[in-house]
Amino acid sequence: MVDKDRLVAQARGMQEMAYVPYSNFRVGAALLTEEGKIFTGCNVENSAYGVCICAEQTAVVKAVSEGSKSFVAVAVAGDSDGPCLPCGACRQVLSEFAKPDMVLYCVGKDGEVKNFTLGEILAYSFHLEEKNFD
Repeated sequence: MVDKDRLVAQARGMQEMAYVPYSNFRVGAALLTEEGKIFTGCNVENSAYGVCICAEQTAVVKAVSEGSKSFVAVAVAGDSDGPCLPCGACRQVLSEFAKPDMVLYCVGKDGEVKNFTLGEILAYSFHLEEKNFD
């Protein structure tokens, strides 16, 4: 069972940890694994923008590096006017470890949470081989 409020609260809390001296756009993420563990992340910028890392990718890397490779939900909180959705790269990274029905709780600076599924926001993810999730 996904505790949406807890996941969103952790994502919003991670916004405070973001390192964003260039964009001033803070993003936090909280990723729930199939085992019930939560991994958090924030965006970390660099003056060479191509080597920046998004909050969602930080959470994924933390989870994978600790042995979790199956995700069921993620909350993404950002400084946007509307819901803060993962960028295209993050959508693809999430799809590597999640089913299309993984739920995303997206929240902007107004605090309103919008729900999406990974399949809705990334209809045709790229995979070298077809995965069997059954």
